[in-house]
Amino acid sequence: MNLGLTGKRALVTGASQGIGRAVARALALEGALVAGAARRIDDVMALSERVAAEGGARIIPLAADLMAPGAPDRIAADAVAALGGVDILVNAAGGSRPLSFDAPREAWDEGIELNFHRLRELTHALVPGMRSRGWGRIVNFTGTSEPKIINAAFAAKAAVHVWSKGLSREIAADGVTINCLQPGRIRSEQMAKRYPSPEAEQEFAEAEIPARRFGEAEEIADLAVFLCSKRAAYVTGTVIPVDGGMSRFAF
Repeated sequence: MNLGLTGKRALVTGASQGIGRAVARALALEGALVAGAARRIDDVMALSERVAAEGGARIIPLAADLMAPGAPDRIAADAVAALGGVDILVNAAGGSRPLSFDAPREAWDEGIELNFHRLRELTHALVPGMRSRGWGRIVNFTGTSEPKIINAAFAAKAAVHVWSKGLSREIAADGVTINCLQPGRIRSEQMAKRYPSPEAEQEFAEAEIPARRFGEAEEIADLAVFLCSKRAAYVTGTVIPVDGGMSRFAF
């Protein structure tokens, strides 16, 4: 299947590890020129070298901290300068923010700023260019709709779902799509901290995941790449779980 990604220009945040890293690699192997934004720039440089050895397109490392003042506009400008424009945006940066019932307002503000406002601001900085060219793809990595604890990130990601749906209705006629992917238990550094042994991981999988295993970053990256392609032009405003059947809601 020809995904039509050769020569497309993609910005991937959170590209140093986990899902963001897997998506950056997969896009580059499909022929897209990628700017990989992350705080751990050395890890992105190592990824770039690996992908070059595999015959993929170039990955340009961009040093970026989304929480720095003015970061969204600066990251957008750096990506446009490096790539000549941005056709694809993959928002994979973020982080879990579990909170106690009596957590202060500042803790909530930080979690929602990182996981909603910065993502939204970066997207809004790049959407006008996509609309002017009549083509664009935005994929947001979000989180569970079935929270078991209080977590500012969960609230922020729910906001991303609603905002994305609203935005999808404004930009679809311009050839720009926006979709959200909900990762289940995908192996990553964060998951390794929560489930530090194969036994802990398997115990959870047996109890909660119909597929009886954790997912690999490459498995969700493959779907992200499809959503970034010309083949997915009629898919927009969606929220798709990738969780081995773990979510219980039918829709």
